[in-house]
Amino acid sequence: MFLDWFEDDASKAFHYSCQVTLDAVSLFKTASTVSLLTLASRITGLVRELLIASAFGASAMTDAFNVAWRIPNLFRRWFAEGAFTQAFVPLLAATKAEHGEAVTQLLIARVATVLFWMLAAVSVLGVVAAPFLVWAMASGLRTGVDAAVLMTRFMFPYIMFMSLVALAAGVLNTWKRFAVPAATPVLLNLCWITAALWGAPWFASKGIEPIYAICVGVMVGGALQLLTQVLAVKRMGLLPKIGLNWSAVQAAWADEATKTIAKRMLPAILGGSVAQISLLINTQIASRLETGSVSWLGYADRFMELPVALLGVTLGVVLMPQLAAAKASDDTVKYSDMLDWGLRLVVLLAVPCAVALVTFATPVVATMFHHGAFTEHDVDQTALALMGWGVGVLGLVAIKVLASGFYANQDVKTPMWIAFGVLITTQLLNLVFVPMFAQAGLSLSIGVAAMLNALALLIGLIRRGSYKPQPGWWMFSLQVLAGSALMAILLMWASQAVPWLAMHDQGLMRVGWFALTAVAAALLYFAALWAAGLKLRALFRH
Repeated sequence: MFLDWFEDDASKAFHYSCQVTLDAVSLFKTASTVSLLTLASRITGLVRELLIASAFGASAMTDAFNVAWRIPNLFRRWFAEGAFTQAFVPLLAATKAEHGEAVTQLLIARVATVLFWMLAAVSVLGVVAAPFLVWAMASGLRTGVDAAVLMTRFMFPYIMFMSLVALAAGVLNTWKRFAVPAATPVLLNLCWITAALWGAPWFASKGIEPIYAICVGVMVGGALQLLTQVLAVKRMGLLPKIGLNWSAVQAAWADEATKTIAKRMLPAILGGSVAQISLLINTQIASRLETGSVSWLGYADRFMELPVALLGVTLGVVLMPQLAAAKASDDTVKYSDMLDWGLRLVVLLAVPCAVALVTFATPVVATMFHHGAFTEHDVDQTALALMGWGVGVLGLVAIKVLASGFYANQDVKTPMWIAFGVLITTQLLNLVFVPMFAQAGLSLSIGVAAMLNALALLIGLIRRGSYKPQPGWWMFSLQVLAGSALMAILLMWASQAVPWLAMHDQGLMRVGWFALTAVAAALLYFAALWAAGLKLRALFRH
């Protein structure tokens, strides 16, 4: 029965897309725009990490900074981009579709009022509790604990900026204004880069720890992101009026829609907390390994975030409002077709990304980070961690699409229970992998658990009948695997044939070899797909 869905006929693989041509073209154009803007964000993000690695390397102070930065970032992913977005966006899209813009605007204002005051309280508590948060995140830090506490206190209010950014982004995405939310992260990276290039040397000249300048860049970048999105929402005439007195807060909280969002956030918070508890445990373990382990994991994570953001986050952002609208109009066929389209793009692009990260890790890390204070040992250890992430890239990307299928259906409980199982699985895998691979074992555990998470979400959608895979998946998968295998052979050869580490003082030459290899690998992959009969255009047009 299950295998019947995976028919061995390549011509059927894309027949379904011809029936939803207009939706596919529209979604592809939107996803392409968001992906390009996200690519700009990730490229500037890699530049910022290159500057940090070159200036500070992997030291006790970079470990302290990474712990301090991870704390508000953890809350951001857990609350702003996690529980709040999952509960708010589907209800916002359904309210807009069913009740019109006037009712929707009132909902936005009331949610903004409650969110603002809640975030203000959380920010104060975070600043006060910074010593405990640092201890809970990385009690194994041998040096730099006081610096980590100071940086945490300075950067913790970043969560307030980013949660309000998530509110504005939810509004803009629901009105299909995807460009601004996708572009604003560039502002954070530019502020970070400015702080590294000019702020850190200035701090050093004044006898202040240079890495503190990056904290200033973080806060300025967060404020600019919020300002940019606020202006975009204002231009649409949807800027909410936040109630500044107690009666306004009471009225906002008494609203049934606000209560619904709060109720749906609870299981989402529990589900999100599972992932963050896993991250906390892994950071604790890394802080007790060799000095630099927290930083090696952090640098490797930046590369992993590139495909996850370009593919998973982009598709999740684009699909969730569309899926929610389809569900609100009870269009089950469109709902399933959009999920199928998204998953095909995930497999098409995430599989070769995973292969590249596993087989080409050392050249990637060496080209980007092997400068200044970043040593060959740092390259080796970061590359090992990157290979662990690479194992799970397909799962990490697919989760963003599959989870959107549940959230659009206003079901946050199922992903929560799956997340609990993944937490247990991750820590059991840590018991096996960490003694064998040190910090790389941590990323490998997350990678394997992510694959299991995605599989569980997929099975859940299929069993409940929300998603019915279209014909041709079996042949499609074989074509992608064949193309990826050929690409892997090329990358493994290039990894050994070119002296990547020896070109420490030949940065431009190394970049040239890297670009040449990357282009050749991409051309080989898509040429192999074409030779195997895969018709890419059928994904997007008749």
